[in-house]
Amino acid sequence: MDSVDLIIKSSTEFYNDLKIDENGRYRSWEHCYSHFIKARGSKEIDYDYLSLQLAFYLASWGMYRGSSFLLQKDYKVHIPVVKELLSNEYDALAGIECIEFRKESNQQLLLEINSFLGQYYDKIRREVKGQELKNQLSFTLITKILMGTLGCVPAYDRYFIAGIKKQKVTTGNYNLKSIMKLVDFYEKNSVRLEPVREKMEVDGMPYPQMKMLDMGFWQIGFELDKVFSKKDKMKEVMIKWSVKIVNIEKI
Repeated sequence: MDSVDLIIKSSTEFYNDLKIDENGRYRSWEHCYSHFIKARGSKEIDYDYLSLQLAFYLASWGMYRGSSFLLQKDYKVHIPVVKELLSNEYDALAGIECIEFRKESNQQLLLEINSFLGQYYDKIRREVKGQELKNQLSFTLITKILMGTLGCVPAYDRYFIAGIKKQKVTTGNYNLKSIMKLVDFYEKNSVRLEPVREKMEVDGMPYPQMKMLDMGFWQIGFELDKVFSKKDKMKEVMIKWSVKIVNIEKI
């Protein structure tokens, strides 16, 4: 099975599993994305409600774990971000097709929103921690926000990164070069990918192309982790049995 078949299989499995449970955890992406897309261009935008949607989506996808600085803030902390994301300036990124990233103007928009999100959340993170921090803000947070609100880039989390590395499609570092390699992959294989993606929808809207890649590579990484976890457990059992045998022989 080549990488394209694997992406089709994995993304379809993810999508079907999501649709089985109408209140499933991973549906939070659908809720968040559909509300943000519908809000674009609306004359009456409920920023408070959209901030709540964003917060719950991020929590569902692991961004509110115990050590997260976001855990020390309420959902309203996202309001300035929601306002920025819904600016007409970023309309071109909303549900963007991969081929549109060939335009330098869209690449620049991505860099600009990356910068805004990075600066905004890093300031809050430093205030919460109350000390100088040497490590940079996680790109996982930035990309999860972009995936949940614009659907323009995959979420570069642990499983997605493991998936793209395994398939050698692009690097695990979130940057424009990595995104463009994903664009190359999708364009090269669009004839096979598009018929599958077009069947995936939320509230009558098609899933973005980047969401299909996000689901596919995430599922691949998730399955890899299960395999490694199983091997680790087997290794642990074998070690325990070896220790028991040694102790018995000593007796």
